[in-house]
Amino acid sequence: MNDVIRLLKNHRSYRHYSAQAVEPEKLRLIMEAAQAAPSWVNGQQVSVIAVRSEERRQQLSVLSGNQKHVAEAPVFLVFCMDFHRAKLAAELEGQPFETAEDVDALLVGAADVGIALANAVAAAESLGLGIIPIGGVRRNTAEVIKLLQLPQYVFPVVGLCIGYPAEEQPQRPRLPMAAVCHEEIYNPDQLGLIEEYNVVHRESLKAQGLTERDWSSMIARFYALNPQYGDAQRTLKQQGFTCRNLNQQ
Repeated sequence: MNDVIRLLKNHRSYRHYSAQAVEPEKLRLIMEAAQAAPSWVNGQQVSVIAVRSEERRQQLSVLSGNQKHVAEAPVFLVFCMDFHRAKLAAELEGQPFETAEDVDALLVGAADVGIALANAVAAAESLGLGIIPIGGVRRNTAEVIKLLQLPQYVFPVVGLCIGYPAEEQPQRPRLPMAAVCHEEIYNPDQLGLIEEYNVVHRESLKAQGLTERDWSSMIARFYALNPQYGDAQRTLKQQGFTCRNLNQQ
């Protein structure tokens, strides 16, 4: 196993950070790694807002569902899908801009953000920093858009806390490989694998002195309580992502 794979397999998420600041040079390297990620047609449909202001981090903490670690982390990155530059390119070339009317734009933007986020995570961890992705930025996107002054065709997809961990964190077990990696075609026989993972999940919680519960119970409850997560249905249209071709079908 080489060092890169060892680093990736050693990932864990941190919710408590020390007061030590993240060095500007390390943050620059993380941002360069994120920017180096591949993107659809080299369109580079990603922008990252680096938030270091204590006041603004506190506001984002509240908007993300009162997640204290957003305020505690010395740096909070907000990854946005960004078609604003594509719109400017279209204007520069005298071409129409209709991409945001296509639902595929959402898939492209989300995929590009995910790839850039993965690069940033790996870079941060290679520099001895701890991280945790924050999907909570999508809870109140209207306010996040206003706070970060995002122009039309730019939308916040996910945040990332970065800082020096204040404590050790055990690694969470993952689903069996057979549940994730499929050969040639999708294997629909997942129930047994989930039940197998429930046992491992409960044992991991027990070892940490936490309340034992099945992974399936946790996931089922989350999606039962969050059938529609956040206000994206409204704010996507506000930012220009109309998906008209999907609505017309």
